[in-house]
Amino acid sequence: MKKLFSYIWPTTRRFSSTINGTLEITYVNGKKVLDTENANYSYGSLQKILEIGLTKIDLNTVENILLLGMGGGSIIHSLRETFDYHKNITAVEIDPEIIRLAKEEFGISASKNLQIKEDDAFHYVKTCREKFQLIIIDLFIDTKVPHIFYGTEFCKNISKLLCKSGWLIFNIGVNLKNESGTAEKIISNFGSDFELKVYKKINGTNTLLIGQKQPAQ
Repeated sequence: MKKLFSYIWPTTRRFSSTINGTLEITYVNGKKVLDTENANYSYGSLQKILEIGLTKIDLNTVENILLLGMGGGSIIHSLRETFDYHKNITAVEIDPEIIRLAKEEFGISASKNLQIKEDDAFHYVKTCREKFQLIIIDLFIDTKVPHIFYGTEFCKNISKLLCKSGWLIFNIGVNLKNESGTAEKIISNFGSDFELKVYKKINGTNTLLIGQKQPAQ
């Protein structure tokens, strides 16, 4: 009944997070989405944006994935259901309330091929020793990406974790005021080891950096 009613009148429940403020679970058009006060976090427009990014990747060559910023787990759902990717995913999420909602509301929980780490992404990439063939970076607090994730140290640590010829998808922002300048700065911080392409205004809003780490000459 709730699902049917959601086509007529969306219903919203609110939860408090010390990191993301108010989180909202809304039942709309027969499905649930996770939002903050000003942005979609999972199972809405953000999911479509990252799915577009994934179409640029040859997932057949990818044996493992690092996801920085799990949210409600919509991109994990997309990988499993839309792209038929069932290999290993390590998901890092700083907000314990979001991890709880992902499990209880969306059925995303740790399993043999999904490790969920409650950690700050900056700290995680600094200390992690594992290598990955695809890293997806989706690190928003509401509508903003903290600028620490644009910096040289973070980019260099990402590079260390990425295998040769490994892929990168970086959701660098929404409605950026200086879109080209921000993208150029981040590309510069990754250095000459990367070949990255800027995809502007995906779905009219977000900017993605997508590309590969180049094999050593």
